[in-house]
Amino acid sequence: MARPFSPKVVTANDLLSGDVVYLDSHDCWASDLSLAALYTDETEAAEKLDLASIQVNEVVGVYLADAKAGANGPEPVHFREDFRAKGPSNYDHGKQESVNHV
Repeated sequence: MARPFSPKVVTANDLLSGDVVYLDSHDCWASDLSLAALYTDETEAAEKLDLASIQVNEVVGVYLADAKAGANGPEPVHFREDFRAKGPSNYDHGKQESVNHV
């Protein structure tokens, strides 16, 4: 028996910067998970994955990641995607550069 489809976002890495990016509702790449389009329909998710997969001059490593609807947009459901959404663990660059740490 096949598992029921769970909501997904399309994610990849930007070809030039290596940053994690997400496909938004305008089929553009956004660096913030909260701006990603959340697909609840399996067919639509597969179509968007196909669309993203041919953008080889922009992104690499395209795949569907499980996500859930949150108050401010999609949120990760797996620790791997939570880690990727936060950016590099080195606070001196990337998404975490502007975050204040104690």
